[in-house]
Amino acid sequence: MMFSRAAAALAFATGCLAQATSASAQAAPKLPIVRGSANLQDRGEYIDQLIADFIARNGLPGLTMAIVQAPYIPRSAGYGKTSLDHDELASTRTMWNIGPITQAFTAVAIMQLKEQGKLQLTDTIGKFIDDLPGNWRRVTLLELMQHSSGIPDYRDLLDDSRSYTPDELLALAAGKPMLFKSGTEVRLSATDSTLLAMAVEKASGMSFHDFVWKFQIEVEGLPATMFASDLATKAAVDRPDPIPTDDNQHQKFKSDARYINPVEPATGYRSANGQMVALKPEASANLFGFGDLWSSAEDISKWDIGLAGSTLIKDAADRDVIYKPTRLANGTVVPAMAGWEFTHHPGFMEIKGNSPGFSSYLSRFTESSELVCVTLLTNKEGVDLTVLARDIATAYKDDLGPDIYRRSIVAQESKYGPAETIQRVKAILAEAKVPVFATFDHAANAEGVSEKLRPTTVIVFGNPKMGTKLMQKQQSLGIELPLRVLVWQDEMGRTWIGHPDLDALVTRYGVEDPATLTAMGKALEALVNRAANVYTY
Repeated sequence: MMFSRAAAALAFATGCLAQATSASAQAAPKLPIVRGSANLQDRGEYIDQLIADFIARNGLPGLTMAIVQAPYIPRSAGYGKTSLDHDELASTRTMWNIGPITQAFTAVAIMQLKEQGKLQLTDTIGKFIDDLPGNWRRVTLLELMQHSSGIPDYRDLLDDSRSYTPDELLALAAGKPMLFKSGTEVRLSATDSTLLAMAVEKASGMSFHDFVWKFQIEVEGLPATMFASDLATKAAVDRPDPIPTDDNQHQKFKSDARYINPVEPATGYRSANGQMVALKPEASANLFGFGDLWSSAEDISKWDIGLAGSTLIKDAADRDVIYKPTRLANGTVVPAMAGWEFTHHPGFMEIKGNSPGFSSYLSRFTESSELVCVTLLTNKEGVDLTVLARDIATAYKDDLGPDIYRRSIVAQESKYGPAETIQRVKAILAEAKVPVFATFDHAANAEGVSEKLRPTTVIVFGNPKMGTKLMQKQQSLGIELPLRVLVWQDEMGRTWIGHPDLDALVTRYGVEDPATLTAMGKALEALVNRAANVYTY
């Protein structure tokens, strides 16, 4: 009887608990969307290890990274050194020249002036700048932002040892012929951004420096962002001369709080004849409106969060102008605008490139279910950060990157569809007179046996002279040669282009001539970069 009463009591209590749980479940609010993993691992490998491997492989002095999960910056870190001659470590407040990311600030400034009623995108550049070549004067501000102006780039004529005024930069390009008829093609040109920065000055009545400072740097609260011209007065540099040999070089932090975790510029380096050559910060000032801003990865991330709302550009339609692909007058759509490039990943955009002594990268996943951003800055010129940044994003959220084993294949998302990507690969190889030995269309082969497969194509090509040199010392490498790239479309409709990781072959085969394999790897990387991207960096 006691057992029955106890059982009945337990049943009653359990029933009440079940009803309460059911009612609670029905009344509970929906949980926030889970947009990423705080573990920051890609297939069991932490991003710190990914970055350490990348730094070692590319011989970087230092690097800084920041990850956004809007509105937060959950991870910001520095790696390595910002100077090879001084005891200066990369930190969250280290400033690096952000190179072509600057042009995105310039585009924001143009749209802000549009919203202030001080210019229209249909205005010609001749309205703001006198004494331009006749075929330049008719180019519109929109065409300059699109990089569809056809105006040549001055960068290949720059002497990094001297300083140029904006007018002198224009004079360098003015001596070159137009690249194409304005509005018909897209090609990256620093001259476009310099012309836009000069238009900002004319339309606003302020210097480009002061306009960007007032309407972007101050608005977003960016303490580690400034122009090259500000470094001498606004940066906190503690570099005694001579450097003490018996004590820490850093002394000022003991009496001046500005030198505690200081806003300090990194030293930029260029690899020349196997040596790292330091470049003066003033070299970046020559890229007026295109590459003269300095910032920390954390500040760039804060600015990126501002792009998502109305704190910088108020009207959503105006934001769409510079954060959507270009539509040329002839109806052609080009997946790029104002330095940004776009892929088939919904809402994805990236901006990247090189400047004297530095390489920079910023990506944005703007879908409301993602809102992730990755910023990478390093003080070595000519380093492609695209694949590393996507690996870091994938560590944060699996489906932001390709479904591959990163240790065996190197891949990036193409801005184009599979057919056009393949066409671009073959055109680049033909231009370089590199023979294509075979093309394997696996999707077509699948269709031939009544099976279905998304576009999957292997292109086999190579330089027999280089390959033979390697196989003479290690014949088993023949199974890895000739070189090949794989172009495929995943279930999200994204097109990827990848190639085997040749560095991994050095250890696997005991290669005695790693320099040749490294050269082949660089050639593969250059091929993929040109085929996958709109802009040539």
